[in-house]
Amino acid sequence: MTQIKFRPFETVLDPEFALGQLRAATDGADDGELFLERRRSEALVFDDGRLKTASYDASEGFGLRAVRGDVSGYAHSSEISEGALSRAVETARLAVGQGGGSMSDGPMSTNRKLYTDEDPIAGAPLPVKIDTLREIDAFARDLDPRVVQVSATLAASHQEVIILRPDGQQVDDIRPMTRVNVSVIVEKDGRRESGSAGGGGRLGLDGLIDPADWQAKTKEALRIALVNLDAVPAPAGAMQVVLGPGWPGILLHEAVGHGLEGDFNRKGSSKFSGRMGERVASAGVTVVDDGTIPDRRGSITVDDEGTPSRRNVLIEDGILVGYMQDRQNARLMGVDPTGNGRRESFAHPPMPRMTNTYLEGGSADPADLVASLIDGIYAVGFGGGQVDITNGKFVFSCTEAYRVENGKVGAAVTGATLIGDGATAMKKIRGLGNDMALDPGMGNCGKAGQWVPVGVGQPTVLMDGLTVGGSAT
Repeated sequence: MTQIKFRPFETVLDPEFALGQLRAATDGADDGELFLERRRSEALVFDDGRLKTASYDASEGFGLRAVRGDVSGYAHSSEISEGALSRAVETARLAVGQGGGSMSDGPMSTNRKLYTDEDPIAGAPLPVKIDTLREIDAFARDLDPRVVQVSATLAASHQEVIILRPDGQQVDDIRPMTRVNVSVIVEKDGRRESGSAGGGGRLGLDGLIDPADWQAKTKEALRIALVNLDAVPAPAGAMQVVLGPGWPGILLHEAVGHGLEGDFNRKGSSKFSGRMGERVASAGVTVVDDGTIPDRRGSITVDDEGTPSRRNVLIEDGILVGYMQDRQNARLMGVDPTGNGRRESFAHPPMPRMTNTYLEGGSADPADLVASLIDGIYAVGFGGGQVDITNGKFVFSCTEAYRVENGKVGAAVTGATLIGDGATAMKKIRGLGNDMALDPGMGNCGKAGQWVPVGVGQPTVLMDGLTVGGSAT
């Protein structure tokens, strides 16, 4: 069944009325917009030989914002109607007070298109999706008799947004998202270990339900689980660490990326506040946030204020050169918006957020970086972690890591955690591989209670003097 396109100004809102209400809310303000959204999502979970969860969610609504100085008035409703919009005006105007602001110019328009606007939920019939999950389960169990449990998830969403500004400018975007994840648990001699793999992006479902794709993910999940099945306790202490390419960039995202978001720096709560133009990382280190990479999970044609996304260099050759900005924070700091104003949904105001954040590659052979370790850890995969944004201190657990002694990769280790702080760690980078890779498309980022999809990436990275937490005696 074909979904009718989201057209609230043709079905439930008179466009002139809506514009008049927006202008009434933002009269005397510095900025503001009407953000309208319709989102549908589907998730299927096949666990331990049966379909465990099948969920479908549909929502729509609007958010009305008026901005004056550093204060925002925000009202939202899941009812898109002229009555609801009229009621929202009074709340939004609380930020404006007596007015006196000067309305900012609207964002530049763009004809760029970074991803398909096809509905991924309708990309395959429900029975085909369930059969795919059942085949994943059977395939994993056939690969190795030690597999005792399999969990497979197939998720898709379709988001349509319309952003109306007081000058009458209207920006539309249609954003698909798909993902397949596979987790397996293996057992040997009473010991159980797990492994997972997955990914996706702003794509249709065709590629993800292709057996070539999900079989590769399933094999990778099994490989990680079997590696951990024979792992020994990790050592503890300060030592050199080599981080693998791709997903380990999540450490950069959490420990450094949040500290480069403009609001934290304007308020002075980031370790990078007031350090523009200073050296904050080793020579050769360049950090980029790029929302323009086609089909990537963190990419956005326009942000949730209507500003086109762009490639923003944050640290260049070790020097801090930029922050990520939304419109309000950019105006208060006297700089241009960078296309990083993002929100979870119509029920949330925008704020500076990352898109696809990565560390650019260098010229070193990755094998040479690993061979340079005398006594250290080669960390290939990461799981959960904790970060204090104000000081950049982090603790990350490794899902796949190996002990390296005298340049030789030895046994896999379990229970390894990496401990440090982002600002210090960036200055301890001693080598960058020529294998920069983005993650497979599975990241979500939380900030102030809002979650948005993101991407991360990096090459193989050699770092000095990180603290490794482990249980080996």
